[in-house]
Amino acid sequence: MKTKMVLEAADVKAVLHAAEAEATKNNWAVAICVVDDGGHQLGFLRLDNTAPVSAHIALSKAQTSALGCRESKVYEDLINGGRFSFLSAPAISGMLEGGVAIMHGGQCIGAVGVSGVKSIEDAQVAKVGIAALNLS
Repeated sequence: MKTKMVLEAADVKAVLHAAEAEATKNNWAVAICVVDDGGHQLGFLRLDNTAPVSAHIALSKAQTSALGCRESKVYEDLINGGRFSFLSAPAISGMLEGGVAIMHGGQCIGAVGVSGVKSIEDAQVAKVGIAALNLS
């Protein structure tokens, strides 16, 4: 039997706090979602003036990253490169940049999804949130 790292409530709060600070610093209205390795929502924050649809997109991006153990941008790049079959992949629908897997010791322990601004900016907010965990 193996030991598995998991995100605790304090970790989720740290990620959300750091991601919110990054978004606020840049005056970005975004939704931020943290999920576990199975894509189950652990924490969520929708900043003021963020479009309601961003809540759904942030969760989808986070789930896609957690289930795939990689950034959601990988799927966007595959589709843009002509691999349209990924559009029919089961259980993953957030195939846009802005979902980032939380990796620790070579294992995916969760993910952060952000939506509301340009996709590269969404990813920036997610990465700053994850950096608050000080994982190696």
